[in-house]
Amino acid sequence: MAGPLAQFEIKAIGGEAGVSLAEQSPYVFTNSALWMVITVAAITIFMVLGMRKREMVPGAWQSMAEASYEFISGMIRDNAGDEGRRFFPFIFSLFMFVLFGNLMGLLPYSFTFTSHIIVTAVMAVFVFVGVTLVGIAKHGLHFFSFFVPSGVPAFMIPIMVPIEIISYLSRPVSMSIRLFANMMAGHTMMKVFAGFIVPLGFFGVAPLIMDVALTGFEVLVAFLQAYVFTVLTCLYLNDALHLH
Repeated sequence: MAGPLAQFEIKAIGGEAGVSLAEQSPYVFTNSALWMVITVAAITIFMVLGMRKREMVPGAWQSMAEASYEFISGMIRDNAGDEGRRFFPFIFSLFMFVLFGNLMGLLPYSFTFTSHIIVTAVMAVFVFVGVTLVGIAKHGLHFFSFFVPSGVPAFMIPIMVPIEIISYLSRPVSMSIRLFANMMAGHTMMKVFAGFIVPLGFFGVAPLIMDVALTGFEVLVAFLQAYVFTVLTCLYLNDALHLH
């Protein structure tokens, strides 16, 4: 039986047999890339089905699509203000991509690409660079006043500025680690308990029940981690727009 970490192994699809991924072309298509494509396709189908009829009395698909829209719209309004609404398409796409990636990783024989630090780090760095450029574009050089807390005595500025800069630069690190660590830990625990079900025979009922409970918990974590990743994006965007 494969170990609990085998599920996170990135494998080439259609690559050379018997050749490791590191030795193949850097442009090889992998299981991680495949499930990203599947995730984007699933989101597209979800939104197309939800907005296809646009009935006055919405059906199930339309209700879920409209609820997603309202949820993200409210998140932006509460955390980034009305000025942040023009970034709705990006934030909505980010939330749906992370959410569907988390949820689809719970399907049997699937691959959870959000459990890889390289994926979450790229998304976090993209958000970090994006909001920083937004802040500089709006405020110019005044943006760097963000690193000088108001009301700080002049003699404390040489100490506080480096601390603020380090805190600012740590944002993509905390965002990426939080998402990947939670997804990897949950899936690892599920695999560990699943490995005891068959060998324990009759007593395997206990780890089976635990695995079912963990599956329900992982669904909750999938939503929660997508929410946290997106709300942090909104908060960082608010800092860039309003410098506080």
